[in-house]
Amino acid sequence: MSDTDLSSRAVEDLTIEEAALELERLAEEIAGHDRRYHGEDAPVISDADYDALKRRNDAIEARFPDLVRSDSPSLRVGSAPADGFGKVTHAIPMLSLDNAFADEDVRDFFGRIRRFLKLDPLMGAIAVTAEPKIDGLSLSLRYEKRRLVTAATRGDGTVGENVTQNALTIEDIPQRLPDGAPDIVEVRGEVYMRHEDFRALNARMETQGGKVFANPRNAAAGSLRQLNPEVTKSRPLRFFAYAWGEMSEVPRTTQYEMVQLLGEWGFSINARMVRCEAVEEILAAYHGIEEERALLGYDIDGMVYKVDRLDLQSRLGFVSRAPRWAIAHKFPAEKAFTVLRDIEIQVGRTGALTPVAKLEPVTVGGVVVSNATLHNEDYIKGIGQNGEPIRGGKDIRVGDTVQIQRAGDVIPQIVDVDLDKRPKDAKPFAFPTTCPACGSHAVRDVNASSGRIDAVRRCTGGLICPAQAKEKLKHFVSRHALDIEGLGDKQVEFFFDLPMEEGGIRQPADIFTLAERDAASPLIKLRNRDGWGETSAANLFAAIDARREMPLNRVIFALGIRHVGEGNAKLLARHYIDWETFRAAMQAAADPQSDAFAELMDIDGIGETVARAVVEFFAEDHNRDALDALLAQIRPQAMERVEASASPVAGKTLVFTGTLEKMSRDEAKARAEAMGAKVSGSVSKKTDLVIAGPGAGSKLKKAEELGIDVIDEDAWIEMAGG
Repeated sequence: MSDTDLSSRAVEDLTIEEAALELERLAEEIAGHDRRYHGEDAPVISDADYDALKRRNDAIEARFPDLVRSDSPSLRVGSAPADGFGKVTHAIPMLSLDNAFADEDVRDFFGRIRRFLKLDPLMGAIAVTAEPKIDGLSLSLRYEKRRLVTAATRGDGTVGENVTQNALTIEDIPQRLPDGAPDIVEVRGEVYMRHEDFRALNARMETQGGKVFANPRNAAAGSLRQLNPEVTKSRPLRFFAYAWGEMSEVPRTTQYEMVQLLGEWGFSINARMVRCEAVEEILAAYHGIEEERALLGYDIDGMVYKVDRLDLQSRLGFVSRAPRWAIAHKFPAEKAFTVLRDIEIQVGRTGALTPVAKLEPVTVGGVVVSNATLHNEDYIKGIGQNGEPIRGGKDIRVGDTVQIQRAGDVIPQIVDVDLDKRPKDAKPFAFPTTCPACGSHAVRDVNASSGRIDAVRRCTGGLICPAQAKEKLKHFVSRHALDIEGLGDKQVEFFFDLPMEEGGIRQPADIFTLAERDAASPLIKLRNRDGWGETSAANLFAAIDARREMPLNRVIFALGIRHVGEGNAKLLARHYIDWETFRAAMQAAADPQSDAFAELMDIDGIGETVARAVVEFFAEDHNRDALDALLAQIRPQAMERVEASASPVAGKTLVFTGTLEKMSRDEAKARAEAMGAKVSGSVSKKTDLVIAGPGAGSKLKKAEELGIDVIDEDAWIEMAGG
């Protein structure tokens, strides 16, 4: 029997085999109409006919519930996850992009690419794609055997939220890819909301007494993260595809061709994407869409440029959390005037006193702004980092009418003051010289090397300062540190303010003894306190226990050592591999003339400022005591070593010196690290191999004196696999 015959048969007359065929036809046909209606704005049937198709699908599924397909139109509602969103580890991390804010930054981007690839300036142009940067929520869609199996938010780039059931309700996300698509496909893009849909949603929410969203991006993010998919289905969400993650096969050789292929597979892609071959051509596209920005019907905050050839993308690779082959060219910041009502001083985990402007709320770029950063006391006075005047030397005073600037997710800042509107009784702001939290002296240190005064004033109270202690604990449990679920900022403040005998937490080790203390003392009993119960208390204790074994780099980052961010923590962890080696080395490095300090300084990416900060942290008795208490509760996990058999340089320390003629220094370093080697900036007894090009000088001489193996660039390229 033909499909046409089946479509005319009454549901009650269908056999189980016929019902399966009809459900397959309906799933494909309805998906096609969804694509034409939402993605192409070109429907070919009436709303009534579309509704009839969906009703027939529902009726067949009701009669044959065992035949419900994973790509069924009825699953666009689905059922709510029972316990919030699960976590999904991205097969390939969803990285962020470096930003450009000026035309010259874009020219520098092209220059860096050419230098990295060692391209002759006289050679042809590097083709680059340029497309609008959608201001929405990043989403990754995983297809296996051409069926959608998982949808996950970006999260921290490595682990995202499982929002599959909600993504199924977004009409322009295909649930099935066409025949011929690879077996494994991860499509990445942006969930967003059009301006007209956003205004209609807010009007409806206001009428119903619900939450009114500040901007379309917040509305899209909040709608996708609903625990009830029916709520998500009621929100007018859209999806633009612009990239991919894991693929069992990459069918095209360029960025532009791949994105066009996504469009052929049924995804909405941005029609404003163009392929350019010159910097000026790209900048013309950028400034053109900047002028048309308000007419697009959806929010964008810039343009994204990507090297078109995928083989060049592979050569360029990544640095930190961003690809070398892409950059986001952001639009100029949006600005507005408001009144400065007060200046508050906040104390951070390193003791820094940070002034915060409390503003008369004002909408800037669709977001209500009531706070702005004032950076430091010199910034308030109208003095820049190098002593130069900023804002024309105008200081900032309470009561001033100030101009606020906001760019993307960057914290708003004050960029100008209208002196004509300054109140006559406004006085210069007197920055405190004592800590508002503990009363200790607050000082501006002098850099021993440069002799310059630090721009930041810091509390000298250390452990006696409650503000520093609270912020250190917040950092310790934060997302990129130990990431203890259920122990956020508010909970940290709650436990910190409790007496120790009632469940207080003063230092990291106290977190891991909380359950034991709770079980032993009738004064604690977290489950009996306001805001807590049997389940929430048990969940917190379980979440804490789950963090007793964590990767070394996250433990180092969690310690909150000044100048040691995620990147430096990873560099240290990868070099020293395990906690015992790391701690012993830092204590030995207390002597700046020691081999241990020289080794620390030799780690590529670790400068003197970071090295001294780490050594000083381990030199403090109270820090060592706190670490001993913590290490009695947790076990930092060693970093994975690259097996020596995997590459000829795995685990070895390499030094590049002289001029490399066939491969740039950056590319050589990236290739070595990818092969499991460590790259050092100086030759020492621990150096295993030196790659010397023409012009090699003192490093080559020292290597020869120490008897270290030396090879030339050709030998290195052969070793690295060409």
